Amino acid sequence: MKDLKNSHTMEYKKLLKFPAYISLLAANMDGHLDDVEKHSAIELTHIKTFSADSLLIEFFKDVEDSFEKNMISINSKLPIGKGEREIVIKHELLKLEKIMDLLDEKYVKVMHKSMKSFKEYVSQAHHNILVDFIFPIPINGLSY
Repeated sequence: MKDLKNSHTMEYKKLLKFPAYISLLAANMDGHLDDVEKHSAIELTHIKTFSADSLLIEFFKDVEDSFEKNMISINSKLPIGKGEREIVIKHELLKLEKIMDLLDEKYVKVMHKSMKSFKEYVSQAHHNILVDFIFPIPINGLSY
C-alpha cells in the first residue's frame, strides 16, 4: 500500500474514497443517505483504524482524516433517485477497481473483505434488535 501511496499519489487519494462510495451504496436502499447511516459509516471508519487487517491500518487512518467530508461531498453530487444514484456509485466503484489493479493481490483480497464489512455494517444501520427479539423469523416489511 505504501508503494501506491508514494508512487501513485493521485490514485491513492481516489482510493481513499472507496469506503465512502461503499457506504453510500449500502445506504441507497431507500435512495438517500440519512443521519443514522452516516453516523454508522463514520463510526466504522474510526473502528477500522485499529481493528482492520494490519495491511490496511495505515490506509484507514488516512481514510478517517477525510471520510466524512468525502462522503458528504460525494453524496451532494449524486443524482436524486435510487436507480440513478446506484448507477453513478457503481460506475465510480468500477474506476476504483481499476486502481486496485496497481496493488499486490494480498492487499486486494483484504480490501475487498473490508469493503464488504462496510457495506454490511451500513446496510444494518437501522437494524432493530427489539424487532429480532419479538419476531425472530424475518417478516417482509417489518424486520427487513
